[in-house]
Amino acid sequence: MGVNDSNLWRINRRDFLTFSAGFVAAMSLGSMSGAGVSHAAEIKFPEGKCGGRMEKKILVTYASKYGSTGGVADVVGKELCSKDVAADVALVKNAGNVSSYQGVVIGSAIYMGKLMSEAIDFVEENKDFLRQVPVAYFLVCMTLSQPTEENRAKVLSYMNPILKAVPEIRPVGIGTFAGALDYNNLSWLTKKIMKSKGSPEGDFRDWNAIRTWTQDPVYAKFVR
Repeated sequence: MGVNDSNLWRINRRDFLTFSAGFVAAMSLGSMSGAGVSHAAEIKFPEGKCGGRMEKKILVTYASKYGSTGGVADVVGKELCSKDVAADVALVKNAGNVSSYQGVVIGSAIYMGKLMSEAIDFVEENKDFLRQVPVAYFLVCMTLSQPTEENRAKVLSYMNPILKAVPEIRPVGIGTFAGALDYNNLSWLTKKIMKSKGSPEGDFRDWNAIRTWTQDPVYAKFVR
């Protein structure tokens, strides 16, 4: 039986168009993926230890996307150390065994309107220990670059998932702080999203407010 040339052309043309569409999509995704992992500026996630004359030892652990929350955690740790409390500052993925601490401060960036999953996982995995010691939470969110009461309530509501997931942990305090945004640190796609939302660029962290919160309730209730 002979082959109809016109049918052969239709089949080949269809296959070619399918291949071309797939190739263009793959190239587009590849470009976006490449942009997503490259950053123009180095992102730092502070970690460290400091000793104190008190026997109390506190863990300050955090989940951060672009380093802004790490800066807050670092200041919290240093403020505790200035009051002779031993403090360890670590990313939640590096926190390790928490059983040697007499208190834990847990921070998270708010990313795309949610707590970072690493922070939630840390609390759930360590809930049996955390319910036995003082615990404080803090959130860092660019929404508070405009510190209205409405925005404070909105940011505070982001805690609801973790408070409902582990109700046995009753925090002695919940801090809510503005963050910092440097477009040079963002992926191409995230930069587009943030700019479309009108997110302001700059460092809006109020270091005095962060230090004050560290003194009370954290220090006041952790070392009593």
